[in-house]
Amino acid sequence: MATWRELIAKCACGDTVDHYTLTPEELDVEFNSGYGGSEGVPFTAWSDDYVYFPVVYDGAEWVGRVRRNPCSEASNHHGGE
Repeated sequence: MATWRELIAKCACGDTVDHYTLTPEELDVEFNSGYGGSEGVPFTAWSDDYVYFPVVYDGAEWVGRVRRNPCSEASNHHGGE
C-alpha cells in the first residue's frame, strides 16, 4: 500500500512541495500502487522547481516530475519506466 504523500516525497528527493490539488486527507489515502489498475486520485503538485503528477503503466502508479520553468534539462519518457 502507498499514499501520494509518500510517493511524492520519494520522487521529490528533498525538494519542498508547497502546493497540491489534493487535500491533506486525500494525500494520505492508501491505495495499491502495484500492477492491476489505477487507484490513486489524480493530482498536480508544485514546488519552486518542479511540477509533480501521477504516472501509470499497466496499472502500476508512481510520481513523475518535470521542471517548472524552461531550462536545458531534458525530461525522460513517462509511463514506461
